[in-house]
Amino acid sequence: MLLDEESGPEFDELTAELGRIERELAEWEFLQMMSGQDDRRSAILTIHPGAGGTESADWAAMLLRMYLHYLERKGFRAEVIDLQPGEQAGVKVASIEVEGDYAYGRLKAETGVHRLVRISPFDAGARRHTSFASVFVYPETEDPGEIVIDPGDLRIDTYRSSGAGGQHVNKTDSAVRITHIPTGIVATCQSERSQHRNRDAAMRFLMAKLLKARRDEDAKKRDQIEAQKDEIAWGSQIRSYVLHPYNMVKDHRTEVETSDTQAVLDGDLDRFIEAYLMRESRE
Repeated sequence: MLLDEESGPEFDELTAELGRIERELAEWEFLQMMSGQDDRRSAILTIHPGAGGTESADWAAMLLRMYLHYLERKGFRAEVIDLQPGEQAGVKVASIEVEGDYAYGRLKAETGVHRLVRISPFDAGARRHTSFASVFVYPETEDPGEIVIDPGDLRIDTYRSSGAGGQHVNKTDSAVRITHIPTGIVATCQSERSQHRNRDAAMRFLMAKLLKARRDEDAKKRDQIEAQKDEIAWGSQIRSYVLHPYNMVKDHRTEVETSDTQAVLDGDLDRFIEAYLMRESRE
């Protein structure tokens, strides 16, 4: 049907339908870029501050907020399963369990070192500081038999969950740390008051780490990845977030950048993730 005028209910309905089709086509094209063995899986994302004390711990907390906002935007179910607060501010470590189709496929683009440049709110002299934090993403196992663990290979420790104190502090040893002795891989969870639930979550985290280690070994990339995780410093960053003397977020792998730093820190990561996946799909 041809419309004589670009107005009226018929035109509005056609425009809305065209917009819906374009969005569905864009989403389909995006999903085609995620064809990796584990891309459809749920994921666990971890954040560790680099050297720098309070500055880096605060930057890690900013990244945690950014990812939680992003995951909420995308409709994923996200739960912080491990959160260890910094001594003065920020976090020492944070782990998020993310449930949903293609969670790992999207989030794997965030693995690496993230660099922040800003005027420090903790510096009385208002000087510029550079901070680093590392992000690592693991695919969750879908089949309970996919990773077989000998119970004799596990060391399970319980301890009191860390927190801000006060009347709500957990007074029981509900937090759980599980160590896989043959590999030295460790997983912790302290988000629940129940030790049993923390143990279940820590076991899922451990299995995700073991699955990732298997994938890395199969691909002969484990040494490279471990080296990347350990080197949380200058020159190894995948993305820079500059808040002073100008505003810019730049991904060093794809050269994608934006001056809207606040939007990015509020979870607007699509441009970076899509550019990374597009580059990967072409290689």
